[in-house]
Amino acid sequence: MSSSTTVPPTSEDSPDLPGRTATAGRARNLRWGTTTSAAIGLAALVVAVLASLCIGNRLVSPLALFDAGHPDHAVMDARLLRTMVGLLLGAAFAVAGAAMQGLTRNPLADPALLGINAGAAFAMVAGISYVGTSQIGGYVWFGFLGAGLAGLAVHLVASLGRGGATPAKIVIAGAALTAALTSWTTGILLTNRDTLDQIRAWQVGSVAGKQGDSFSTIVPFVLVGLVLALCSARILNALALGDDLARGLGRNVLRDRAVVGLAVTLLVGASVALAGPIGFLGLLIPHLVRRQVGGDYGRVLPFSAVWGAVLLVTADTVGRFVLPPGEVQVGVMTAVIGAPVFVMMIRRGRLASL
Repeated sequence: MSSSTTVPPTSEDSPDLPGRTATAGRARNLRWGTTTSAAIGLAALVVAVLASLCIGNRLVSPLALFDAGHPDHAVMDARLLRTMVGLLLGAAFAVAGAAMQGLTRNPLADPALLGINAGAAFAMVAGISYVGTSQIGGYVWFGFLGAGLAGLAVHLVASLGRGGATPAKIVIAGAALTAALTSWTTGILLTNRDTLDQIRAWQVGSVAGKQGDSFSTIVPFVLVGLVLALCSARILNALALGDDLARGLGRNVLRDRAVVGLAVTLLVGASVALAGPIGFLGLLIPHLVRRQVGGDYGRVLPFSAVWGAVLLVTADTVGRFVLPPGEVQVGVMTAVIGAPVFVMMIRRGRLASL
C-alpha cells in the first residue's frame, strides 16, 4: 500500500490571492510575463497615439506636428491636446476602477456603476446652475465633493442590514444611487436651458474641444490621484485578503480605505469635470489586465493605466470616422467597444477573480 505525500504549492504555483476559482487558476498558464506585457502595452500605446494624431476628417502626416510652416500644423496641435486628454483620463478611469474593485473586493466595482461618476456629475451641474460657477477651476471642486459623498453614501447604504456591505449590496446600492442622481441631474438640466446648452456634449463624455487651460487645471489633481493609487498597491493587496487578515498584518483598515477612497475621488472628480462621466473603462480594463499579469496590485494598477489610456484614445479615434461626416462621442464609443468584450468574458467564465 503506497502512501501519498501532499506537497505544498510553491509561490509560483499558488494563486496571487486567496479565493481564486479553478478557472482562474487554469488561466495562469495564459498569462504573459511582466516584460512581455509591458512591451505589448507600450507598443499598443504608441500605435494608439500615432493613430489619434494622424486619423480624423482627413489623414495628416505626423511630421506636421514638428513643422510650424506645415498647413496641417494647427490641426496636429489640436489633435495632440485631444490625445493627451485621452491618455490622462483613460489612465485615470481605469486605475480608479481597479482601485475600487480592490477596495470593495467586488469584481463589478466601477466608478460609473457605483454612482461615483453620477455623484460628480450631479454636484457639478448643481454648482453650475445654482452657484453660477462657469470655470473648471471652480466646478472641479464640486466634482470632488460629489464623487466623495456618492462613494460614502453607497458604502453606508450597503452597510445597513444583516451581513454589512457585501459585494452584491454595494452593486445594488450603487445602481440605485446612480439612477437617482442621473434623474436629478436631468431634472436640473431640463429646468435650466443655459446649463443644458453648456454641458450637452459633456454629459455623454467627450475629449474633443478641450482648452489647454482646462487641461492644465485638472492635470495636477489626476497626477496626485494616480500617484496615490499606485502607492496603494500594498494596501489593496492586504485588503483583498479581508479586513480581519489585513488587521492581522498590522494594517489600519480605516485609514487604508480612506487613502484609496481619496485617490478614487481625485481621479474621478477631476476626470468627470473635464470630460464628463465616461463609463466602462474602470469595469473592463482591470479584468483584462489581471488575466495577463495576475492579481498583484503592484502590476494591476500600472498596467491598467496603460491599457485604459490605449482604449480611450482608440475609442476616440474610431469615433471620428465611424459615422461621417460627424463623430461619435468617446463616452458612447467606450461602451460600444467594451460591452461586447465584457459580455463575451462573462459567457466564457473569464472574469478574473480578485
